[in-house]
Amino acid sequence: MTRKAILTIVLGALTITTAACNTVQGVGQDIESVGRTGEEVINGK
Repeated sequence: MTRKAILTIVLGALTITTAACNTVQGVGQDIESVGRTGEEVINGK
């Protein structure tokens, strides 16, 4: 019983960690895209 509970907790934590990394990466890409677009507007492209 205890072994299953620990395994469930570990797998849950892993899943949350993986999802958080993907979210942070996506936000970084969005910010980078906004920066590129702003730079293009400033340079008149």
